[in-house]
Amino acid sequence: MKAAIINQYGGTDAIQVSGTHSTPQAGDQRVLVEVHSASLNRIDTIIRAGYMHQMFPVPMPAVLGGDFSGRVREVGPNVTDIKVGDEVFGQAGVLLGGSGSLAEMAVAPAGKISRKPNKVSMAEAAAFPLAGSSAVQALEDHMKLKANQKILIHGGAGGIGSIAIQIAKSLGAYVATTVASDDVAFVKSLGADQIIDYKTEDFKTKIKDFDAVLVTAADALPGSYGVLKKGGVLVALAGQVDQQEADRHQITAVSQMTQSSSQQLSRLAELIDSGKVKPQVDRTFGLSEVKDAFNYFEQKHPKGKVVVNVR
Repeated sequence: MKAAIINQYGGTDAIQVSGTHSTPQAGDQRVLVEVHSASLNRIDTIIRAGYMHQMFPVPMPAVLGGDFSGRVREVGPNVTDIKVGDEVFGQAGVLLGGSGSLAEMAVAPAGKISRKPNKVSMAEAAAFPLAGSSAVQALEDHMKLKANQKILIHGGAGGIGSIAIQIAKSLGAYVATTVASDDVAFVKSLGADQIIDYKTEDFKTKIKDFDAVLVTAADALPGSYGVLKKGGVLVALAGQVDQQEADRHQITAVSQMTQSSSQQLSRLAELIDSGKVKPQVDRTFGLSEVKDAFNYFEQKHPKGKVVVNVR
């Protein structure tokens, strides 16, 4: 089968598109999926570059990618909720027990997939799994965000931020977000109530007594504690929270390691099919263009997600 692989850690030059990579086999509590589309996440770059190799080495050659959409071709033992022929979306990353999604076929843990939303294409569905799960876990599980509460979402034009804005609005919250000036129109279209240009404005002078903050970039973390009211909640997806600083401001601070699950993905599908959350795909590439896809993803700060169409 065709697959985007690496034989050693490195930059985008380390990526090869092999036409003879062996097809993985479904195992216990796993499914084999015919991949239609995959999307890129920061963790894919981290794995490829070898930044985590001491803690989480991957066997070479390694297939890149985690997020995907596709159709189930085979189910392994002890898989009960998914059947052959189902259209699904989810995660197949090697660090999660999958085989990598940037390939014509991928194995994914059954607990990391769900049925694909009905109202979006395969390419659009592939844009959601990790970013969407991160937003659901932060806003609904950790923050328990409610109507009329105020939330600051850093990086609202990014893959996670663009979904988080929509979820927050669907919950009835007031949403402020930080973006670059050329992203203002984009986040306004998503429903953001207050937009701060982080290159020319200091969010700390614009935001006060908010209920929640979602931090998607580590450099925004130090100044975010002080914009919350007492009892507020800060969730950091990048950087490590300072518990002493959180205690000083009398807030709850969480460093979130996203744990995608079938339940979260089903919740995403519900939000998508109800029209409350819409996919934001910045650009698509073919599998043969996977190096270009990574270069674009890492250098151009895309609005929303970068998707690779495998089929």
